[in-house]
Amino acid sequence: MTKPTRDPAIRVLMLPRDTNSNGTIFGGIILSHVDQAGAVAAMKHGCHRVVTVALDKVEFHEPVFVGELVSFYADVIKVGRTSITVRVEVEAERRETGDNVSVTSADLTFVNIDVEGKPVAIPTAD
Repeated sequence: MTKPTRDPAIRVLMLPRDTNSNGTIFGGIILSHVDQAGAVAAMKHGCHRVVTVALDKVEFHEPVFVGELVSFYADVIKVGRTSITVRVEVEAERRETGDNVSVTSADLTFVNIDVEGKPVAIPTAD
């Protein structure tokens, strides 16, 4: 069994309700969790409220099946004045073998906003 070497932003058990007509997990379900994992990383970096403004090209390299535990690893790769870019890497743990396979990755850009939805500066560490 391959053990992760870092902590995921989120981990999700894939359920039958998440499947498409081919019996694999909908890509849109995975993308929804990618967005959530990216937001978690942005908030850990100091953003209080974020909105997604961009998502780069996403290619699925491996399918995800019901019952698999999927890990979403998120790392901040760029910080602007009001925007933050996070790379999210997705791995599925195969039930039969315990091996982790790379499913996809994406870079997401978020904007830090106030309660009125206006962009605000991202706090900097002093």
